[in-house]
Amino acid sequence: MTPSLRCAVVGTGGIAGFHAASLHRLGRARIVAATDIDADRLAAFGEKWSVPRLYPDLDALLAAESPDLVHVCTPPGLHAAQAIAALRSGASVLCEKPPVLSLAELDAVAGAAADGAHFATVFQHRFGSGATTLRELVGDPRLGRPTAAVCHTLWFRADSYFAVPWRGRFDVEGGGPTMGHGIHQFDLLLSIMGDWDSVVAVAARQVKPTDTEDLSAAIVTFANGVVATVVNSVVSPRESSYLRFDFEHATVELDHVYGYGDDDWTVTAAPGHEAAVADAWAAGATGVRSGHDAQLAAVLDAVAAGTPPPVTLTDARRTVELVAAIYASAFTGRRIARGELGPDSPFYHRMDGTGAPWT
Repeated sequence: MTPSLRCAVVGTGGIAGFHAASLHRLGRARIVAATDIDADRLAAFGEKWSVPRLYPDLDALLAAESPDLVHVCTPPGLHAAQAIAALRSGASVLCEKPPVLSLAELDAVAGAAADGAHFATVFQHRFGSGATTLRELVGDPRLGRPTAAVCHTLWFRADSYFAVPWRGRFDVEGGGPTMGHGIHQFDLLLSIMGDWDSVVAVAARQVKPTDTEDLSAAIVTFANGVVATVVNSVVSPRESSYLRFDFEHATVELDHVYGYGDDDWTVTAAPGHEAAVADAWAAGATGVRSGHDAQLAAVLDAVAAGTPPPVTLTDARRTVELVAAIYASAFTGRRIARGELGPDSPFYHRMDGTGAPWT
């Protein structure tokens, strides 16, 4: 039986291959159209994934097709305009991270969303079974009250990585590792710990040939009282993505790099709480790795049902607002409260506000 859900892919570079492969494995939707400014790359993508119709630009695609879901897989500077065009055509959108360059752009995207046309961001680390289990255990008396957290994205990118014209620039990428790398991990942190309240941060350009930072460090206070350290780096040769959640009666750790499974989680109980903590964790979900497959399955469920797919605009705004607040704190030297960065703030319109200190 031919899958009934129709998908279109905008941008056919490397990340689009992850989307196409996931759709192929899931077998519940088909790619009916794709577009890219690079004709050769578009043709190769179309041939590999048996895409029946290829278009030179998004306007032409939307004029001829009626996709249920548009996958935005282009560089970040194009996301907002392309998402708005797709939403206004009546299609829902699944957009790669970072979803936009600024809070202003995200609010513009929200303004274009309508009944039946929803916007979701790819934050696939929310969807592994370990994260699902931990979210359900927050507030469980067997673990106790959450107290502290660690979220360190310590990655490495060679100088050659930044030779791609849109990388390492605030105007077209939105930021450095705070915006484009660590965002996956601290989005997972936020999905578990809930609303953040304020942030104090520093950012630096250590060694990379970029306009953006290559390192940032933040202390984030949550509405529930949890205090977290968040570090985002592309200058760390031994790469690690490390998250730690401390509760009154247990520590839960996740140690991976670019994706995790059940074996990447470690649970340590406080003395006297071993049995209760072990029972709590053992009762949770298992067997689902983080990744595009896991999120796309949930997205396709929602599109088929006509409901907002995860991760919603509200979810994404909490994460994008933290990005903006980290930059605002780092560049102004002030503690930034959630809700502070409105249209009258330069950091609402650009992540670097009035400009990075080193420029």
